[in-house]
Amino acid sequence: MLHRALGTYSRLETGAYPNPPEDLLRDVARLLAFSEHEWASLWLYAVHRNPPYPLHQSAGTEVPRAWQDVVEGQSHMAYITDQSWRVLAHNEAFADLFPRREVPENTLRWMTLHPEARTVLTGWREHWIPVILPQMRAAVAALPHDETLAELKADVLADPVVGPLYTDGGQARVHPDGDERPLLHPVKGPGWVTMCSAGPHASPRARLMVLVFRTGEERSAARSPLGYTG
Repeated sequence: MLHRALGTYSRLETGAYPNPPEDLLRDVARLLAFSEHEWASLWLYAVHRNPPYPLHQSAGTEVPRAWQDVVEGQSHMAYITDQSWRVLAHNEAFADLFPRREVPENTLRWMTLHPEARTVLTGWREHWIPVILPQMRAAVAALPHDETLAELKADVLADPVVGPLYTDGGQARVHPDGDERPLLHPVKGPGWVTMCSAGPHASPRARLMVLVFRTGEERSAARSPLGYTG
């Protein structure tokens, strides 16, 4: 059924096949209808690293419905986006971030191109865009066939302000986890937001964002990271 030599699967199953090729792992996973969890486990056991891409095309575009409850249970601003930055779920606190409480369909498009973002995201050009655009470039490189990202890239390049900034390159960034940036909250006023990022394991490249907002003009004092001290 795998169209491989007799004994190939047995060698893989018993661990006697060092460095099996990617196409064999993919064919086994599809033949046995693996979940994303099983796909990741296969790579870890067979080649001792995470898979280079999700097994299913829908893996980065949808999350289990229970994540809506997780988001709604947050007191801080919280939302979930798919691999293209389209909003899949959000809570009411996140809606307060937008002047008319209209949550955008795509947060990356809003941050890069919407005029309101350049007011809400304090220091948009100095503090936000230099770290947003590298994340966008990394996503475009990782997902070259993603139509949403391709369309957004074209619109960003056509923008007279953001376009030159996108092509300039700049620092390498793939996620915002731990960043602290200034923000003008439409309800609470000026302050700083700490960005906490995590991902649903069943949906690689989907992202849970929790935004911890503190009012005030000054950045919060640096705090030591959490870690095991036993």
